[in-house]
Amino acid sequence: MASVNKAILIGNLGKDPELRYAPSGQAVARFSIATTERYKDKSGEMQENTTWHNIVAWGRTAEIAKDYLSKGSPVYIEGRIDNRSYEDKEGNKRYISEVVVQKLQLLGRRGEGAASEPEQPAPPDDFPSAPSAQDDDLPF
Repeated sequence: MASVNKAILIGNLGKDPELRYAPSGQAVARFSIATTERYKDKSGEMQENTTWHNIVAWGRTAEIAKDYLSKGSPVYIEGRIDNRSYEDKEGNKRYISEVVVQKLQLLGRRGEGAASEPEQPAPPDDFPSAPSAQDDDLPF
């Protein structure tokens, strides 16, 4: 039996993409996007629930993300969900879920971004982020 690992997201960037290069020379961009669900609760009041997603793009897609996306930019992402662990600077084992981009589509017109899109709340301070550039023990 075949299995499927597919994520489809439309949301807004929480911060500018961070572009780095793997030891192989391949570009990798990391950023987060927010998706917001709006619904009426039992009492009829409108509610919003924002979910933050860690996104990773490789190669030319990473370079496009860095060149054309910025905080607030609307974006369509298709990819696969990847779960991995790493050790932080204090030696603690951390776990992270990421969407590895297979398709990225810019939404809106060039130059359009945070000013023309609804503002998304900032990610919480304890939102798991990708390891920093100092984490040389990553497998890429």
